[in-house]
Amino acid sequence: MKKIFTLSVLALTLLNSCTNLQKVAAEPESMQKFTDDPLMDRVQQDALKYFWDFAEPNSLMGRERYHEDFYPQNDAKVVTTGGSGFGLMTILVGIERGFIPRNEAVKRLAHIADFLAKADRHHGAWPHWLDGETGKTVSFGKKDNGGDIVETAFLVEGIITVREYFKNGNAEEKELAKKMDELWKGVEWNWYTKGGEKVLYWHWSPINGWEMNHKLQGYDETLVTYILAASSPTYPIDAETFYKGWTRNGTYTTTAEKYGYPLYVKHNGAEEYGGPMFWAHYSYLGLDPTGLSDRLVKNYFDLNRSHAMIQYSYSVENPKQWKGYGPNYWGFTASYTRNQDGTVGYDAHNPKNDRGVVTPTAALSSFPYTPKESMNVLRFLYTEKPEFIGTAGPYDATSIHYGNWFTPRYLAIDQGTIAPMIENYRTGLLWKLFMNAPEIKNGLRKLDFKSTKYNF
Repeated sequence: MKKIFTLSVLALTLLNSCTNLQKVAAEPESMQKFTDDPLMDRVQQDALKYFWDFAEPNSLMGRERYHEDFYPQNDAKVVTTGGSGFGLMTILVGIERGFIPRNEAVKRLAHIADFLAKADRHHGAWPHWLDGETGKTVSFGKKDNGGDIVETAFLVEGIITVREYFKNGNAEEKELAKKMDELWKGVEWNWYTKGGEKVLYWHWSPINGWEMNHKLQGYDETLVTYILAASSPTYPIDAETFYKGWTRNGTYTTTAEKYGYPLYVKHNGAEEYGGPMFWAHYSYLGLDPTGLSDRLVKNYFDLNRSHAMIQYSYSVENPKQWKGYGPNYWGFTASYTRNQDGTVGYDAHNPKNDRGVVTPTAALSSFPYTPKESMNVLRFLYTEKPEFIGTAGPYDATSIHYGNWFTPRYLAIDQGTIAPMIENYRTGLLWKLFMNAPEIKNGLRKLDFKSTKYNF
């Protein structure tokens, strides 16, 4: 596919600097002999391309989506804040793995920080989408045209890890760390309590105010929003807001189990099997669940492992008899999907909403919880289903049942969790950076979290 970009001089320099990402990859048949580590290298390097090769050329942030089946797409300049946070962490993985030059990554990250500093913010929170050329808010929905505190939290996860990674570096790196520090300290987390209510609200709009009226209440993907809000040295929330709001006054736990795995918490709207798999990913790119507990949840790692193993067990059971489901092909999360008429749509897949579509990021981003089961999927995709692999790694949605159907498309929020979560499994890189940030330690201590791994 021919890709034509209109690039600034800086963007052109940065996009062309990464010679490693342009290397010819191994063919599927030769990958049959690959051991686990080279396969993990390969998918991490592929996923990095989304945020390095295919970044929006002015802001250098992650595009909301990237389509190989048609270009240019009409929203090519729309960048995502949360997905770009995952992209920041993906770039750190690229540096550590030697996929990209450290000095070029520093230049790119500084450029992104400068863009974010000038972009629209709403009481410190960025919107879900930004125009990559102007930095102006792009409406995500009819009334969703202001601050999005959850997408901001996902972005800040990346901002804090970048700050921690470079804070003791050379002068240029220390300057980058300073920029990132200033960005996250500008988020007015407590504003999003709607005047002091003991709960966080997802959206606020300068046009529509609080009309979205969406409270953040567990359990779903938004846990890290409360962690960051409690950790803020400038605009914090208190512990009562977490325990009254997020935990629903302590009523969100459960003794239910599925396939012999306890659920621990009531997943919003998906109590029987647990929600889409991204609920075990987005908050945990930085937040290390290993041995982590609070007043109600005794081990967040066990919670997430159960979530993944329930999905795995469901796929092995395959009650709807979809072709292909099994130990090597499992995982359901929000992604593109196949509509009944064969067109492409979008849906939050999970066992209660199973449409015969497997989203590769679901299993691949679950490596810390299910290393064997996730490796089975990784090996299967790269050695037996090359049609499911594109220029930036596994495509967003696939289906063996529908004749090896796939979308030649990517979403930042899906592609962006792959490299960081695999790296957390391999070395704990992002977990160590985030969990050792002084403010995060203070916030976790404030919320009465405990860890067998870190000293708060």
